[in-house]
Amino acid sequence: MDKLISLTDVSQEELRRWQLKLLDILVYFKDFCEKHNLTFYLSYGTMLGAVRHNGFIPWDDDIDVSMPREDYDKLYDLWEKHADKTRFSCCKTTKGNCIYFPMTLIRDNNTTCIYEHSKHLDLCHGLKIDVEFLDGVPNSSFLRMKQVFFARMYALFSTQRVPNAVYKSGRSAIRIIAKTLLTIFRSAKVRDFIWMYSEKQIKKYNFSSCQYIRHLGLRLQKKEWYKDVIYMDFEGHKMPVPVGYDEILRSAYGDYMQLPPIEGRIPITKVVFYDLENGYKKYKGIHYCVESNKDNNL
Repeated sequence: MDKLISLTDVSQEELRRWQLKLLDILVYFKDFCEKHNLTFYLSYGTMLGAVRHNGFIPWDDDIDVSMPREDYDKLYDLWEKHADKTRFSCCKTTKGNCIYFPMTLIRDNNTTCIYEHSKHLDLCHGLKIDVEFLDGVPNSSFLRMKQVFFARMYALFSTQRVPNAVYKSGRSAIRIIAKTLLTIFRSAKVRDFIWMYSEKQIKKYNFSSCQYIRHLGLRLQKKEWYKDVIYMDFEGHKMPVPVGYDEILRSAYGDYMQLPPIEGRIPITKVVFYDLENGYKKYKGIHYCVESNKDNNL
C-alpha cells in the first residue's frame, strides 16, 4: 500500500511549485468563464488569500471557487464542447460514474495527484481546483432544514464515502451515521437515485430571487453580498470576488486580517502520489487502478 504524502512535509519551494500549477488551472478557468459568460467567485481560503495576501495564503495548497447554480449547471456541457481537453478536464459525478467528490473539479491532465479514496478509479487524476455551487435558500425555517438534510444526502451519496472532515461538533456521530447509510444502501442504482433526487431538492430555490444563499449545506450568506463582483490581484492576475467579501470573510473567520498561530499555518492535503511534471496516465497500474487498491471506502 502506498504511504500517504503530506504537503506539510515538502519544502516551501515545492509547495510554491504546487501553487503555481493550481494557478495555471485557475487562469484557464477564468478565461473560459469570461468567454462563455459564466459567473464565478473566489471562495473560502482562496478569497481570503486574494484579500490578505494578493495571492495564495503562503501555506495554502488548494483553490476553491463557487458559481451560482444556473452557471454551475452549464459549466460541464460547455466544457465538453469548447474547452481544451488535452490540457484540462471537467470532472463531476454523473449517473453511474462517481468521482468521490461532491463538487465539480477542473483537473490538469498533464500532472498527477492521486487521492487515497479514489485511487481505484480509472479517471482523471490530475491536480485540481474545486468548483462549488451556490443555491438559493427558502424563507421557511422548515424548508431550510429540509434543504440542509438533502444537501447532506447529496454530499454523502454523490461521494459514496464517509467524510473525513466534518464539523467538530458531532464528528463521530456524523461518521457513524454516514457509514450506516452507505452500508444499508449499497446498490449503485439506489445511491444514484438518492443523490440525484437530493440535488433536485437543494437547487429548486432560485439563486437570483432568494434573500439568502449557501454553499453545499453550510452557513447562510446574504444574497446581497453576491450581487456584484469586484476584481482583486491574485498572483498577478485579476480575479473576481463577491462585492460583500468583507462580510463573507468576517462571518467565516472573524478578524480575517489577523494571521493564525504558527501551528495553524500548514498545508492540509494528503495524497497517495503526485507528480507536477507528468500526466497521471503514466501511473495507471502503478499508483492507481492497482488490483489491491480496491479498498472498501466505508
